[in-house]
Amino acid sequence: QVRLVQSGGGLVQAGDSLRLSCTASGRTFSGTLLDWFRQAPGKEREFVAQLTWDDYTTYYKDSVTGRFTISRDVAKNTVYLQMNNLKSEDTAVYFCGVREYASFVYDAWGQGTQVTVSS
Repeated sequence: QVRLVQSGGGLVQAGDSLRLSCTASGRTFSGTLLDWFRQAPGKEREFVAQLTWDDYTTYYKDSVTGRFTISRDVAKNTVYLQMNNLKSEDTAVYFCGVREYASFVYDAWGQGTQVTVSS
């Protein structure tokens, strides 16, 4: 059974950078889509970024394009979310999720990590 463990996050000032990590155990990411979502207090969970593990296709929420970068380390079975020029509106709990290409059901979610950006 796949398990995702997140790390990173914290409290930073506007304009700073953070990197989130999401490492899988129990399977490799081959054949999957890796998504980052976030949920701010009182708001619904929203899509942030996606990586197709095998061909490295990426997609981003418009408001993070140019500031966030999703990437992977095959040897470490880990996906990253590099967040630069953080803004107060990026404050949220961030989650990584993994699903098969042809499925809209997520096989696993990370435990979530808090990102707080002070202005």
